[in-house]
Amino acid sequence: MSVFYDITVSHFLVLAAALFTVGIAGVLLRRNALIVMMSIELMLNAANITVLAFSRGFAGNNHEAAYQGQAFALTVIAIAAAEAAVGLAIVVTVFRTRRHSDIDRLTMLKN
Repeated sequence: MSVFYDITVSHFLVLAAALFTVGIAGVLLRRNALIVMMSIELMLNAANITVLAFSRGFAGNNHEAAYQGQAFALTVIAIAAAEAAVGLAIVVTVFRTRRHSDIDRLTMLKN
């Protein structure tokens, strides 16, 4: 006997809340710059899931509203990719000059 579950907006919101909580914990508890950047990416993905869940769940027959949510999520993904590229370049440069990527030890960015 197969059971079909009705996945609602609240399921996606619980998933997004869990992802956002893991991201917050990573930012607050870890001191490695790469871990912090990955945690920020998790938080942005949680926000994307929330936007997509609301746009899909409450759009009804208005497909334009669902597409607007998807366009906004794609914009956030593009901005997150640019942020990751710039942030990774900064972390690599700091690691080459300082030989560590510990956030607490980075008090001054000039040599």
